[in-house]
Amino acid sequence: MTEQIQKQLNLLKKQLREYEYHYHVLDKPIVPDIVYDKTFDELVALEKSNPHLITPDSPTQRVGAHPLSAFKSVNHVIPMLSFNKCSNEEEFIKFYNRIYERLPEYNPAEIEFCCELKLDGLAVSLRYENGVFVQAATRGDGSSGEDITQNIRTIKSIPLVLLGESYPEVLEVRGEVFMTHQGFDTLNEQLLSQSRKDKVVKTFANPRNAAAGSLRQLDPNVTATRPLTFCAYGLGEIIFDSSKRSALPDNHYDRLKQLSDWGFITNSWMRRLRSKDEILAYFKEIETTRDSLGYDIDGVVIKVNDIKLQEKLGFVSRAPRWASAFKFAAQEVPTQLLDVEFQVGRTGVITPVARLNAVEVAGVVVSNATLHNQDELNRLDIHIGDTVTIRRAGDVIPKIVAVIDSLRPQTAKKVVFPTTCPICHTALIQLREEVAVRCPAGLACSAQRKEALKHFVSRRALDIEGFGDKLIEQLVDKEYLQTPADIFSLTQSILSSLDRMGEKSATNILNAIEKSKKTTLSRLIYAIGIKDVGESTATNLANHYKDIQLIINASEASLKEVPDIGEIVAHNIREFFNDKDNLKLIETLLSDKVGLSFPKLDEMDLPSANQKNNLFFEKTVVLTGTLSQMTRDEAKDQLIALGAKVSGSVSKKTDFVIAGDAAGSKLEKANSLGVKVLDEQAFISLLNAI
Repeated sequence: MTEQIQKQLNLLKKQLREYEYHYHVLDKPIVPDIVYDKTFDELVALEKSNPHLITPDSPTQRVGAHPLSAFKSVNHVIPMLSFNKCSNEEEFIKFYNRIYERLPEYNPAEIEFCCELKLDGLAVSLRYENGVFVQAATRGDGSSGEDITQNIRTIKSIPLVLLGESYPEVLEVRGEVFMTHQGFDTLNEQLLSQSRKDKVVKTFANPRNAAAGSLRQLDPNVTATRPLTFCAYGLGEIIFDSSKRSALPDNHYDRLKQLSDWGFITNSWMRRLRSKDEILAYFKEIETTRDSLGYDIDGVVIKVNDIKLQEKLGFVSRAPRWASAFKFAAQEVPTQLLDVEFQVGRTGVITPVARLNAVEVAGVVVSNATLHNQDELNRLDIHIGDTVTIRRAGDVIPKIVAVIDSLRPQTAKKVVFPTTCPICHTALIQLREEVAVRCPAGLACSAQRKEALKHFVSRRALDIEGFGDKLIEQLVDKEYLQTPADIFSLTQSILSSLDRMGEKSATNILNAIEKSKKTTLSRLIYAIGIKDVGESTATNLANHYKDIQLIINASEASLKEVPDIGEIVAHNIREFFNDKDNLKLIETLLSDKVGLSFPKLDEMDLPSANQKNNLFFEKTVVLTGTLSQMTRDEAKDQLIALGAKVSGSVSKKTDFVIAGDAAGSKLEKANSLGVKVLDEQAFISLLNAI
């Protein structure tokens, strides 16, 4: 009897897999929905009667898993590498020519390339053992990611069991989870509908965020309701059974075709091309077609097709030499300028901010854009009511590129930079050497006071947990805070009297304030907000002088001996400590009344004899770009622990520049000055060797 039930189960599962493959992968349903539903219900009923026969690869197991408390970590046996990028045609041609430079035995246009769309979603890897799906993970940092197996199982375009045969014993499939425009719109409509009943529910800004947020749900039942799709674009670990004479195709294009036969979606826009002219034509075709695809892409990926040539070309840092992501230029969209507001920053700098008629640019709704400064206003000759062109520079920061003069209405009003502070009405000033226009009122200006306090409590400064922006704004508006020192005089009754502040929350904040009193000299220097003194400069000041009083008394000449401090920064530090109010603030913070304290930096705190024997000891190092294996803050902390002086700018005095992904002007300057540049992998290797 059990054998007969097992055969029936296997038949139903096989039918459902075939239905799902044609519906979700090929987009060509072979049966009406009612037939699929009837077959699915039969399987559910049979499994319910025989729960001991339920297997993880059953179509019924795509939903219904228990919520997780957290995601586990998964190590990638073969790292999930990112691609170096080409931002324009010139960079692409350099990439193309480098391939032939490294393979001199080949003639131009002799090597075949596989060109694919660069989907804008979330990279994941899927592991199959003996044809059965067993695990899924995010890219993470490339070496390890998060275990999202239960969530991936809910995506119907992903086979739980591979179709066909001759697949490896272990097969790791890599690809992108994304959301179509239609699916994204439907999801947001559903969320909006819920929001009318429950205002806590929020919509997603774009399909990529929606896909990423859906995959990182701790409850897979929520993920199951999200319209996610998976597209395969490559392979990771592959192990064939030694008893079988099987192999994969010897080129990338045919390997993806093989994945399609095993049940995966692969992109229909994939092309095999040879010459650079063919690839450029393909790129331009995709660029003009992208808006009609129905899903977001941000470029095309170009790969050497032959697997042996890929292996021969190898890798540089954490990216393959045989592939590149050819990115589209930032999209530009016209919209109307509704108003310009002038914001006051922590140091009094006045920044004009454009308020725009909301418009979608490169998948993001943009309603605000910075206008930077007075010079930018003059350059654009911008008027309220103008039609302006918006660009998301680097697909991130909204920027007004130009004004369309021909569309300027007669009622347009020229934007005039104010002469007094929009908050405290103090006359504005502009120093000769600066582009910025400033309010000189300092903490007397409530806007600057708020920003100074936000900086003072921030994570890399005093790090007062729970002391958020809204709390600061309330306390300043109610005149409880005049200087950062007033934070330490707050009481339970004051905090409890604020909007949305319960007794327990007030107690937590007071505990956090008390905890912050034990800090470090570098954090204090950074927190007090000296103009142009960032974390690196604050650390260098602390390590150089080791005593706050020595810093207060230091001359400009002495200050210029500190790494990363030039004439302007030395002058700013001296000016800060010449101010009586600033000296009073530091005196109060260090008084018994407040009790701010930090370990004394003496010889015991310096690197040991063993630590001194390393490449970075007493060397000036600059970090630039994005690191994948650690944060910039973690890298900086490790360098300081080794006795290095971490600087924020590159000069002739710089010993090393550590360059991550998307390193910009600092890397260019380092190369022009002949400064030694280390990529992230070289830096990690040196750290491991110390």
